[in-house]
Amino acid sequence: MRAYRFGALTSLHDLHLHTDEPEPQPQRGEVLLRVRAVSLNYRDIAMPLGTYPLPVEAGHVPTSDGAAEVLAVGEGVTDFKPGDRVIGLFHPRWLGGARPADIHDQSYGGWKDGWLVERKVVSQEAVIPLPDGLSFAEGATLPCAAATAWTALAGPRPIRAGDTVLTQGTGGVSIFAVQLAHALGARLIATTSSAAKGDLLRKLGADEVIDYRETQEWGARAKALTGGRGVDRVVEVGGPATIAQSLRAAAPDGEVVLIGFLGQEDPSVNFFDLFSVATIRSVTVGDRQALVDCVRAVATAGIRPVIDRVFGFDDAKAAFAHLAAGRHVGKVVIEVS
Repeated sequence: MRAYRFGALTSLHDLHLHTDEPEPQPQRGEVLLRVRAVSLNYRDIAMPLGTYPLPVEAGHVPTSDGAAEVLAVGEGVTDFKPGDRVIGLFHPRWLGGARPADIHDQSYGGWKDGWLVERKVVSQEAVIPLPDGLSFAEGATLPCAAATAWTALAGPRPIRAGDTVLTQGTGGVSIFAVQLAHALGARLIATTSSAAKGDLLRKLGADEVIDYRETQEWGARAKALTGGRGVDRVVEVGGPATIAQSLRAAAPDGEVVLIGFLGQEDPSVNFFDLFSVATIRSVTVGDRQALVDCVRAVATAGIRPVIDRVFGFDDAKAAFAHLAAGRHVGKVVIEVS
């Protein structure tokens, strides 16, 4: 069996294909999967590039997001049968309730083997059905990016029709946030860096687009577009580079949801800006029910994931390099089989 592993964590060149991996066998309560597609997230390149904010361990199979076909089931499995199409949970042991304190110790790619492998065994609770209307490549985009966007919008106070949501850029989480918020009836303000990307965001549901290269004070611009009230929800993916503007865009009773760390430069935050926003919430994707609810919303609304490019399994290194180049729009996918 073939699998990719990062033998070290010093660069993307540390990714190597292994052709003699042992064949996994399902035990009680487990399912054997034929992995069909995986999608890449920023964390998958942040780990080998040394910019991931949490400790990780070298030697593991990378990637957290996969879609697969069930090949066999172990004793006691009742939820799935051979031939079923499934997608994996980003957090395989967070089934519900409060976020576990050791959640990162179970993360794919960081402390346990991920999905960039031909066959994989997981517990039956660690996967959910893939709707018939979505391909394996589309399904592979959902476990992290779509679920994160859904968690940002769904709670603790869910976004409702008429609320205003601000998104940043055209990465996977941001595009799903635009699509999902539009389906919920929200007003969308999106930031981007080019007219072409702005056109795409409008097609996906954005009502207003701000070019952050031309308008550096885009937080104030977003607030002005709401008549001075501010936005109800900011889907904050930039991190240190964008948090100050996000705070300025938010309404006094709004919420800034901390998700990513795409921008490493830190313009610093004015302490008094913190008084302008009621809530700052951080999310770590979400639990099993969040993914179930997200997938149901995607299927019901007829949302099609935006895939920038699909690579073959033998070209996995090129897929990582493409993501690292930062010119993608939406998700980068690797077809395994």
